[in-house]
Amino acid sequence: MERVHNFNPGPAALPLEVLKQAQEEFLDFKGEGMSILESSHRAKSFDALIIDAKKDLKSIMGLSDEYDVLFLGGGASTQFAMIPYNFLKEGTTADYINTGTWATAAIKESKKLGKTNVIASSEDREFRYIPKDFKIDPDACYLHITSNNTIRGTQWQSFPDTGNVPLICDMSSDFLSKKLDFSKFSLIYAGAQKNIGPAGVTVIVIKKSMLEKQRSGDLLTMLNYKTHIEKESLHNTPPVFPIYIVALVLKWVIKQGGLPAIEKLNDKKAGLLYSCLDNSNGFYRPTADKDSRSKMNITFRLPSEELEEKIAGEAKKAKLIGLKGHRSVGGLRASFYNAVSLESAEKLVEFLENFRKANS
Repeated sequence: MERVHNFNPGPAALPLEVLKQAQEEFLDFKGEGMSILESSHRAKSFDALIIDAKKDLKSIMGLSDEYDVLFLGGGASTQFAMIPYNFLKEGTTADYINTGTWATAAIKESKKLGKTNVIASSEDREFRYIPKDFKIDPDACYLHITSNNTIRGTQWQSFPDTGNVPLICDMSSDFLSKKLDFSKFSLIYAGAQKNIGPAGVTVIVIKKSMLEKQRSGDLLTMLNYKTHIEKESLHNTPPVFPIYIVALVLKWVIKQGGLPAIEKLNDKKAGLLYSCLDNSNGFYRPTADKDSRSKMNITFRLPSEELEEKIAGEAKKAKLIGLKGHRSVGGLRASFYNAVSLESAEKLVEFLENFRKANS
């Protein structure tokens, strides 16, 4: 079997090493004589796996026991509602910064649950940049940001100092892609299907002191963070197989050399492609401002929609998959998540250069 070069925006590429290990263990997990898909989530083997995954994740992120880790279903979109449901108290305000589609969706959910203040937005220029001029309400329950915009191709290059205001971040599309001071955040959430696993599980990293800020009252069981922390993500049947894959990916990240090594490779991949686009004499036009460009989702346009259709078709024939831009904006998009190899990036750049020469 010949594998393609996978630039899908999510579900996205997974490390081949991880896929092979999952294949080898698929029928017999930990010598139990059955697949992990058949095993009970209460089994000692799965309990050990989830504990180990939490330990590995906190080690990779450089976090202490001040933080807890959850593996939940429902996707990042459920977190859009869970966060204000738990922390946006009556009579208070939550601050949000709008940088595109997913931030917009989070804001929409928050407004249904309480007073929500959008302190900055890049909507005025079609979300082509990350806002820099904003003022955080010192009395806000929290500030919510989205670290990377998969559709518009923008990414926070540094994070705001929020003082005593808890910083909450949707890191779905650039989680574990670079070394950060994760202790700046009170809550991080990420749908696994971009960078650390398959669809079906969402990782939540939450500072334990954040739970002291929960609103009072009898919260709905499944929407209460304390429910899942007290039950170690096992209040109900969790997405067992996706969590298993995430656990394998975390081992893979450690094996690569952790986040410094991952970041170095991601910088190199993105650098190759942006150099190709910037030096194309305007044939390829990156859509995001230079100081806001994403290294995960690189978005660009061609001189015409006809050429964009043509290049997408030719790329697919060349086994370069997933390059069409989001249906809401069009254009092209190359998603360079952690598992996308340097070889794949080089193949894409070679293809783009050849296409430009043939169609200029």
